[in-house]
Amino acid sequence: MTKIALVQDWLAGGFVGSEKVLAEMLAVLPGSPIYTLVYKPEDFVGTPLENATVHTSAIQNWPKGVSSYRNYLPFMPYQIEQFDLTAYDTIVSSSHAVSKGVLVGAGQLHVSYIHSPIRYAWDLYQQYLREANLASGVKATLAKIVLHYIRLWDHSTANRVDVFLANSEYVARRVWRTYRRPARVLYPPVDVARFDHTRPREEFYLTMSRFVPYKKIDLIVDTFTRSGKPLIVIGGGPDFEKIKATAGPNVQLLGRQSDVEVADYMSRCKAFVFAADEDFGIVPVEAQAAGAPVIAYGKGGSLETVVAGRTGVFFGQQNEESLTRAVGIFEATAHTFDAQTIRTHAERFRPERFRTEFRAVLAAAEAAKQRGEDPEKAVMALNLENL
Repeated sequence: MTKIALVQDWLAGGFVGSEKVLAEMLAVLPGSPIYTLVYKPEDFVGTPLENATVHTSAIQNWPKGVSSYRNYLPFMPYQIEQFDLTAYDTIVSSSHAVSKGVLVGAGQLHVSYIHSPIRYAWDLYQQYLREANLASGVKATLAKIVLHYIRLWDHSTANRVDVFLANSEYVARRVWRTYRRPARVLYPPVDVARFDHTRPREEFYLTMSRFVPYKKIDLIVDTFTRSGKPLIVIGGGPDFEKIKATAGPNVQLLGRQSDVEVADYMSRCKAFVFAADEDFGIVPVEAQAAGAPVIAYGKGGSLETVVAGRTGVFFGQQNEESLTRAVGIFEATAHTFDAQTIRTHAERFRPERFRTEFRAVLAAAEAAKQRGEDPEKAVMALNLENL
């Protein structure tokens, strides 16, 4: 019987995007242990990860290791390499930072699901330095040295992976750019069943996200404050108070809400607004599962999850003028959007589809490995359309 281990960067930020993907992997591979840098059990009460067997790194016991684990980024490459995975035949890593860099032996199979190459070391490097006020000075120099080291390490560890999977075509292109390796796209699972698309639409717009700069919640709030159109904002994060201070009376910031509340608002909103350049973007798919049209920034994963004119409207620039124009286009055509059509489109991202494709990929990779053939070629040649 094949012994399989799962590896995740960390489990301390709540049950959100990559954690939900990990849960679906665990559903396909029940009982498999999870290796992760840090683990905050209270974040996963009531989730499929609550009773998982979890092994953590030394960072777990360092000062504020769980609450401020990002501060230990320079140590993460070393710590991820300390996991002893020699007892397993197959390693599956779920990576947006360092987990793809685990050490594996020649006889082991390593399949890595890439949510993104490390964004703050690659694509968002300059933006990260600007937003962290690290353009110059001693701290800036140290940060640049650390990120330079991270890039060298990240690139070199691509050779430890037999098969790359990507959560979108957008990310697959970045995997090629960063590692010069092909990646098979497996769209992440979205729990579309928990959303009701049959309820009447109301007159408010909705957005939901973590309040961090690249999500551009400030852009959405500022645009709607100027227009006076009703907007409800769900989510929390470092920029919450700053954005709240600029919000007009027509904008309601509700903070974090339960899954039940989120589903309720999505099922009633006039449209969902999404302004991030996202790798995939699960939340816009959830909105579509609830029958809501999406007004989205026309770059990144949104181009693969939203269909212009059928399930939403795109805007071309991350500025108020472009977003305002897109809202106007939507309002002029709102009567043409059909909730059932939007919901049907979202169904292609259901968890059952992810599980079926993930099983097929693992089976093909393991069979190729046993035959002494290239698992990457086997997976890239796999026909997933007729599963």
